[in-house]
Amino acid sequence: MLKHHIPDGVRKPFAAYSHSVEVAAGTRLVFCSGQLGISPDDEVPEGAEAQAELCFGAVKTILAASGLTLENVVRINAFVTAREHMKPYMAVRDRLFPAPSPASTLMIVTGFTREEFKVEVEVIAAG
Repeated sequence: MLKHHIPDGVRKPFAAYSHSVEVAAGTRLVFCSGQLGISPDDEVPEGAEAQAELCFGAVKTILAASGLTLENVVRINAFVTAREHMKPYMAVRDRLFPAPSPASTLMIVTGFTREEFKVEVEVIAAG
């Protein structure tokens, strides 16, 4: 169903991600809105790693509502508010998505809707 590509002739990925993920025709796609590092009871942890855990926990719950798991994720778009948040975010992502890894983009942004948010994650899944 999913075919991960890291083709010759392109620089190898900087981290644990695939350059592309091919989805077979007729496969159902699920687009998950961006999830912030906030718990269901509105708690926002201080650290980027803890916020990333909450982001991916929310994604996991949202995908489960469609009968999918994190293994169905084909693309991750992630946003952090500072360069020092990249490594903690990537530690969570790399643990949750072992090879073959989804396609992934990580961007540094100036901020989110509330100042305490450091990480936001959105995904596309196929299954």
